[in-house]
Amino acid sequence: MILIIGIVLLSGTKLLLFSPDRQAEAAVEEFYTFEADGDFSDSWELLHPFMKEKFSKTAYIQDRTHVFIGHFGAETFTYDLSEGEEIDNWKMEEGRPPFKTAYKFLVTQSYEGKYGKFNFQQEVYVVRHQEQWSILWDYNQ
Repeated sequence: MILIIGIVLLSGTKLLLFSPDRQAEAAVEEFYTFEADGDFSDSWELLHPFMKEKFSKTAYIQDRTHVFIGHFGAETFTYDLSEGEEIDNWKMEEGRPPFKTAYKFLVTQSYEGKYGKFNFQQEVYVVRHQEQWSILWDYNQ
């Protein structure tokens, strides 16, 4: 009986820790940890290939550094995530194929810079791509 209870508890814990929504959330956490540390090279690696088509690695690093550090005068930031929401057949933008399943998070970045304290919010989507979780942004108009 104890063995059966142990197996049930272990299975339940595994499902909770390794469920798709938890894995998607972990990808967003990893992405924004890199971003908050100014490690834009590693955060770019977590972008979906559709996003990488929009920004070369060099351009992404330069843009993120220029905007967040240069313009805002903020060396780093903290962030909060909303609860993830599962979305079926989501498209990043018109003309792209839909993703069977995506997870949507609202990310709030909090900065303290030369212009005082401010927050920046963005909807972030996470999809499974080639056995990895990838970050996308919404370009629908």
